Amino acid sequence: MVNLNADALGIIFPNSYDTLVPELVSKRLMASIPFAGRYRMVDFILSSMVNSGIGNVSILVRQNYMSLMDHLGSGRAWDLTRKNGGLNIVPPFAEEQVKVYTGRVEGLASILDFLKRQKEKYVIMSDANIAVNFNFNALMDAHIASGADVTAVYKEEEVPKGMVNKPASSTAMYYTFGIENDKVKKIYINLNENKKQNLSMNIYIVERERLINWINTAFVRGYRYFERDILAPNLDKINVHAYKFEGYSARICDMKSYFDENMKLLYDENLDGLFEGSQIYTKIRDDNPTRYMDGAKVKNIMAADGCVIEGNVENSVLFRGVKVGKGAKVRNCVLMQDTVVEAGADIEYVISDKNVTITDGKQIKGTDTFPVFIAKHRTV
Repeated sequence: MVNLNADALGIIFPNSYDTLVPELVSKRLMASIPFAGRYRMVDFILSSMVNSGIGNVSILVRQNYMSLMDHLGSGRAWDLTRKNGGLNIVPPFAEEQVKVYTGRVEGLASILDFLKRQKEKYVIMSDANIAVNFNFNALMDAHIASGADVTAVYKEEEVPKGMVNKPASSTAMYYTFGIENDKVKKIYINLNENKKQNLSMNIYIVERERLINWINTAFVRGYRYFERDILAPNLDKINVHAYKFEGYSARICDMKSYFDENMKLLYDENLDGLFEGSQIYTKIRDDNPTRYMDGAKVKNIMAADGCVIEGNVENSVLFRGVKVGKGAKVRNCVLMQDTVVEAGADIEYVISDKNVTITDGKQIKGTDTFPVFIAKHRTV
């Protein structure tokens, strides 16, 4: 598939922002949330790593990870089934020292013995709440050229409302950078300003040996968070290079952003921005192409394989196996895998989870600011 020659290993933290979308993570984690018709959120960062030659990737799961393990399997779809390296899913209590972690420091402390055994010079860390087609080779080159201790990836954008207005009980933090001459001079935590910020994408590259030393020291001091507890207080001692990402990205931080980011992919410029260039891989499901039956009317939709459309569908994203019955009307909706909209149903601004059935003649209508969500396996 690719030439696995990057001198780096990848570590993905798939649970970091679960608390922002509680409706979608009751039985899964952020990394396995369906996105863009046939993918899961983890597919984008994992595919980007593989496409950049990173053939040793660990995913440190915390809870609700069965759906992710089912999706990833042995890593065959990403060509990560191999004797050395490959895909390594680390659930809590897999070994005596692997615990349920809160932040990256605790998570990395659980796998220090694993990190010490690896041979790669660099570690690339990322969360899984951003769908992006990222070139990690360019990041590595910039890091080496800068001579920095750490390189942090950011994007110049406004902080999404879903992150600013997160639940009070949420431990999910966001970081913005004060930058001078491509160096991070200040890290702000949960800064709320109505203007464009240097918003962290939570992607970092650091030398493996340096990371091990930092985690050893931080963990014994009771620290939890890499950015808050290691980087932010020590910017006078740690050289943090700022790497600006200017491509397309979709950040999921609440139900509204989930709906909006899916709907944005109905526009060619956004779809091209996410999928042009390197391929995004996902779990294979052998199915027929979408079938448009006699009388079907569609306009501006994204339909994955296995769909059967007999009714009217407009401005909507249909995941694999969605069925829209005769005379049904679907407008401005995101319908996940195997959703059934029976004949005569009329739905608008609806997000349906997997295996939902909307029965004959039902009318369900949300708004663009508050789409209606129907939980997994429900019949309405």
